[in-house]
Amino acid sequence: MPHRNERPADPAVSDDAVSDDAVSELCATLLTSFLRKDQRKRGEQYLRGLLTTRGRKTTRNIAAQLGAPATEQTLHHFIADSTWNWQPLRAALAAHLERKTAVQGWVVRRMPIPKTGEHSVGVDRGFAPHPGQTFRGQQAFGVWHASLELSAPVDWRLVLPDQWVHDHELRDRAGIPEGAGAESPQECAVAVALETARRWGPRRPVLIDLRDGDVSAAVARLSAAGVPFLLRISDTQRLSGADRAMPVFRGGPLPAQRILQLVKGVRRPVPWQDAAAGPAPRTSLAAMVPVALPDASGATRGLSLLGEWTDPSRPPSALWLTGMTRPGPGSLLRLTKLTRRVDADFARVGEETGLRDYAGRSFRGWHRHMTLASAAHAAVVLSAGGYGRGRSTELASG
Repeated sequence: MPHRNERPADPAVSDDAVSDDAVSELCATLLTSFLRKDQRKRGEQYLRGLLTTRGRKTTRNIAAQLGAPATEQTLHHFIADSTWNWQPLRAALAAHLERKTAVQGWVVRRMPIPKTGEHSVGVDRGFAPHPGQTFRGQQAFGVWHASLELSAPVDWRLVLPDQWVHDHELRDRAGIPEGAGAESPQECAVAVALETARRWGPRRPVLIDLRDGDVSAAVARLSAAGVPFLLRISDTQRLSGADRAMPVFRGGPLPAQRILQLVKGVRRPVPWQDAAAGPAPRTSLAAMVPVALPDASGATRGLSLLGEWTDPSRPPSALWLTGMTRPGPGSLLRLTKLTRRVDADFARVGEETGLRDYAGRSFRGWHRHMTLASAAHAAVVLSAGGYGRGRSTELASG
């Protein structure tokens, strides 16, 4: 796999993929928090440049695409060194998506960002995002507003390893704010979900992959905040049965996979639509069983374990833990498929609207770039979904 610097210079999106009306509406909605006209202009330039620039979405390439190389320094300052707050833009983007489409849940997705240099904020030499793989670079978690039709990121959090928090020289160089502390990837994933829930609503079910994380701590934090959740867990996560009528109630904690195998007689077929493969319906078997999970204090929390079988003769293919009790297993299983929608949209759109392309070094610059790259992603998926109408355009604006 080539390094990001070697990515072919393909266009971000085809010329007819984005409605100019959709982009103009996004600019008018998001950029109203800028009090100065020149900031609104730079914001629109950057957003439109993300949609049309070939190859990596650096300020140099964006300035060249806009036909105004002299603006490179101005755009760099606007992203890396300016003082504008990205949070109002993210809140406006979330509200815009709520108005435009029926958002069903928030998917927290991990995004590794390969880096060869030493100086980009958050770079870690030793992180392994998946078993058996090594990784060197930055790592971020995004909160994606998702429906069956489309998804787009609305909030971001960057993993800060210990050295970036405790080394004062590194911290000062990257401009890391006072309140930011070191976190594990799993802590970061839960924290960004809680941030999103705290800052804007309405609250949606949060889906997080915690197969390699502290499930008990995550359940405690999300439950305390009143955030509904579906947590993907590992086969070996130990749980206790909570229904006296079921065989798993006796015998103490068991691995989650074993619990589901013991109750597979209650499985039922659930039809669902695969967002990544087209409109043809698919069917899985699903079962849900009440379970208990001890927390750090020794108390137990009443939860439900949801299992999915794509092959009836094999162990469950996915295991989820939830505190939601109203939806049945069919509705919850279909909700978990939002993760496939997000993965498909990231591969199709997110890569080419610059989500992994920020070439600067500062903490604030990274967040500003991610905010506008998220808006660019939203412009594409809203246009593709028929939500943005009007003539297509190359979108380059001086």
